Amino acid sequence: MTKERRVLVHPDWEALVASVAARFLTKIIDVLEEKDEIHIVLTGGTTIGDGVLGAINASPARDTVAWSRVHFWWGDERWLPAGDPERNDEQAFDALLSHIALDPAKVHRFAASDAGLDLDAAAAAYADELASATEDERGFPVFEVMFLGVGPDGHVASLFPGKDEVLVRDRTVVAVRGAWKAPAERLSLTLPVINASERLWMALAGGDKASVLGLALAGASVDEVPVAGVLGRKRTVFFVDQEAAAEVPESLIAPGDEFHALVDQNS
Repeated sequence: MTKERRVLVHPDWEALVASVAARFLTKIIDVLEEKDEIHIVLTGGTTIGDGVLGAINASPARDTVAWSRVHFWWGDERWLPAGDPERNDEQAFDALLSHIALDPAKVHRFAASDAGLDLDAAAAAYADELASATEDERGFPVFEVMFLGVGPDGHVASLFPGKDEVLVRDRTVVAVRGAWKAPAERLSLTLPVINASERLWMALAGGDKASVLGLALAGASVDEVPVAGVLGRKRTVFFVDQEAAAEVPESLIAPGDEFHALVDQNS
């Protein structure tokens, strides 16, 4: 299948999060009809961690999903103590996970800073957990959907521009030190793991994301704009609001009816 990227523009933030939530519920219900278990990667942030996950939780379709058959992973995590509200996993539990009938054994959190491991050992532990969840020689599961936020500087997960971690190709998980955004210490999946996902769904809202999205779609250097190097195996979709779409080439904005057909069949 030809890899491709599409941009779907929404009138505002509320419409964006509602659209992503509805598409996600439809997609995983469909995939669970074909597979016994699936793997999903979550992220934090206002748009996905709060908005999209909260909209999934509020949907009447929420309880039609066999959540106990879904593995939840995270694309990155802040090196903070367990239970800290700034951790991505805590945000996900507040918004969605604490409200659904999941299987605790299928919830794969990164280690917390008070777990008795140092940052490098925590990265190695998550890499081992990824490997233990699959028989694939790549060393990590097939992720049906990976959610990613995008920072104004173009970072995805905790892969920041100009940092060595964005160029790592020989590991699945990296320890991040000196991140440009607090907290400076983090854990992150690497770009090869991100790009091995079946579907990469990124959500961007606000005018401060317009420039970096335009650069990414124009083929900027991955080292300078990490999101430029993101490309899923089947589909890569940028869900954006009008402000974030200000610098997106018209040729990459999918018309509504056409996009719906593509998503329903392939995304």
